[in-house]
Amino acid sequence: MNPYNRRRLVSRIMLGLCAASVVVVVVPLLLIIGYLIYQGISSVNLALFTQMPKPVGESGGGMANAIAGSLLLLGLASGFGMVVGVMTGIYLAEFGDNKFGFIVRFLSETLNSTPSIIIGIFAYTIIVAPMRHFSALAGGFALGVIMVPIIARTTEDMIRLVPTSLREASLALGVNKWRTIFRVVLRTASPGILTGIMLALARAAGETAPLLFTALGSRFWSLSVSEPISSLPVQIYTYAISPYEDWHRQAWAGALILIGIVVLIGLAARFLAARSSLVRGARRR
Repeated sequence: MNPYNRRRLVSRIMLGLCAASVVVVVVPLLLIIGYLIYQGISSVNLALFTQMPKPVGESGGGMANAIAGSLLLLGLASGFGMVVGVMTGIYLAEFGDNKFGFIVRFLSETLNSTPSIIIGIFAYTIIVAPMRHFSALAGGFALGVIMVPIIARTTEDMIRLVPTSLREASLALGVNKWRTIFRVVLRTASPGILTGIMLALARAAGETAPLLFTALGSRFWSLSVSEPISSLPVQIYTYAISPYEDWHRQAWAGALILIGIVVLIGLAARFLAARSSLVRGARRR
């Protein structure tokens, strides 16, 4: 076989392996989503969004408290994760080319791979145990810790993509370094950073284990940050392991709603990423 035909054969083999890998990844995902829609779509109704859970053994009711609780927990997590993650990313991108920056980067990557249940135990130790009760604040903190390394890494990468000429132009006009970072660099990198925040939210939205140690759960309506609070992942878990068929039905519907929230966050991230690419392309031209 001559070299040209051999290269063509190798190219086709590798292309086939890539296509097979795509099928291996996509087909199970489509099967899971399809089965979830099949099981849950018939149970999605207005009551699920507007009513509270019924007492044990009674059919009907909804997950209004769990949906509101999940949104509150994500809001609390964003308040912590966004600030710490973005500030960490700024440090790593602008001042992190040293040993301390290497340590911070390594610890951030390690935290990103830490099992979420460990983060839940950590939040329980430093918040729940001293307060002597579960709370939404502890749950939001645990989810925020999960978000921090994702946001930090994305922020660092996006800031490093900002052209050096923009920094130099700002400094040449007499603007100090910190104002240059916040007014010029962050503004330029903001679409990409927002994409990272959306991806971090999608990761935190489906976490159950940390909330079992922190927010715990509640069958009552509560939006107080100092009290236990219901959430979609925990309520789905509780309903799924129960012996009641009606709760199983609502668990499938809740899982479908949760997947819908994650998909919407993912689509928002893709939109922001596309917008970021268009902005960078327009600036180059």
